[in-house]
Amino acid sequence: MKKHLLIVVIFIGMLFAGPAGAQQNEESLYASGIVYHDANRNGILDKNEKGIEGVRVSNGRIITKTNASGRYSIPVSDDTIIFVIKPRNWKTAIDANNVPQFYYIHKPNGSPKLKYQGVEPTGPLPESIDFPLYPNKEPDSFKALFLGDTQPYSEKEIHYLAHDIIEELVGTDASFCVLLGDNVGDDLSLYEPLVPVVGKIGIPAYYVKGNHDSNYDAAPNQKHIDETFERHFGPSYYSFDYGPVHFIAMHNTYFLNSSRYTARLDLNQMAFLRNDLASIPKDQLVVLMMHIPIIEMEDRETILSLLEDHPNTLTIAAHWHTQRHGYITQSIKGWNGPDKHPYLVNVTTCGSWWSGIPDEVGIPHTTMSDGAPNGYSIITFNKNKYSVRFKAARRPDNYQMNIYAPDVVEKDRVAEAEVFVNVFAGSSRSKVEMRIGDEGTWIPMDKIVAEDPIYKQMKDFENSLDSKLFKKTPAPHMNEHMWKANLPKDVAAGTHLIYVRTTDMFNQTYTALRVITIR
Repeated sequence: MKKHLLIVVIFIGMLFAGPAGAQQNEESLYASGIVYHDANRNGILDKNEKGIEGVRVSNGRIITKTNASGRYSIPVSDDTIIFVIKPRNWKTAIDANNVPQFYYIHKPNGSPKLKYQGVEPTGPLPESIDFPLYPNKEPDSFKALFLGDTQPYSEKEIHYLAHDIIEELVGTDASFCVLLGDNVGDDLSLYEPLVPVVGKIGIPAYYVKGNHDSNYDAAPNQKHIDETFERHFGPSYYSFDYGPVHFIAMHNTYFLNSSRYTARLDLNQMAFLRNDLASIPKDQLVVLMMHIPIIEMEDRETILSLLEDHPNTLTIAAHWHTQRHGYITQSIKGWNGPDKHPYLVNVTTCGSWWSGIPDEVGIPHTTMSDGAPNGYSIITFNKNKYSVRFKAARRPDNYQMNIYAPDVVEKDRVAEAEVFVNVFAGSSRSKVEMRIGDEGTWIPMDKIVAEDPIYKQMKDFENSLDSKLFKKTPAPHMNEHMWKANLPKDVAAGTHLIYVRTTDMFNQTYTALRVITIR
């Protein structure tokens, strides 16, 4: 009996001894403090300022709520980040670069010595760790920006980001933005120039951690892989409410050694996810934000099982440097929800890693290998619903597709002529049609999986040039947002307009056209 009891105790201890964050058997201290309304906005809890009841606070594993006085208490180890889960209609402090300050790092001895600087020693645990919040009216409907893989490998590429993306976002009506990991490309010192550039958008910027944001020299020790990320942004996983939506940022890159990784959560993070989901309303829209798409994760079955009884969910990732709207159905083990679970593989901001022939202002075209331009997503949330709009960098809002057709077709070969359309943010729920001229009949186009012919032409031209002048783009990639149709047989000789219109799953309709000559 004693032997069996010992095994159970050891097993329970292992469950809590995850590789990242505080470990159960190390926790001998409790942190406490007050979450309060900072009425005079001085960042200090003054005598006349009141605590806020019911605010959730976490140590990266367990979650507790503040009492009627706004006070909380939570266990900590010598490597714990305590953070507030921002509630609706409140905002946290932000720093000069618009990075939310919702956390306190407790590392008495600081980070271990690594190539890139981690957290400085924080010293003994403070007597009270207090978190200021500020009233912020958050409507049912709002916008957020999602930027995948900014991923500069040099300061020059940060300038590309500034001119290609950031400048057009200044003055946005979005409530906040999210960077979906691979915020830099291995050189973690680039956070220093990157973060102020992103901060110029002028809205709170939340950061998700990617594989290229890691302290490689700490791998495979998951506990120290995030030290530089933590120094700049705090916890590598966290959550917050904005309006009626609950957002969860996950860190799903798990290193096996200094160069190999897989996609999954560690035990502490899985415990946090479980506890977080258990304490929110079932009908609330839940948005999981991660770097590697959920479809790649080893433990997606467990994650999906936690989402099953939440009927309104969305998962957003980046990482692929291509774009996809996908759906996880009941045919995939682990998902038994009432409807398909949607996931978005977000367009990457750096496109194909800031590669390709520079344009007239010196910025590489950096088209992704699926033929879609680099850019970002604008997501509009309305209660527990959402809609996604793709935005190409420095292009008009209605630039949503490319049409490929021959410039000239002989009249006797019209029926053989094919028209291809790459709808950059298209999905299996998109409707795509074409017609010839203003009076033509709309013809349904067939969804196919194919390489983008325009990208192939561009790549062939690029291969004919001296590659020393620019960074080469990758080979064409088979993508799932292509459509095809043949020209109708009865097209008369002459010059015509090919119109293409697409209506997406959110009932957003876009139109484009191309000139063709029949002779």
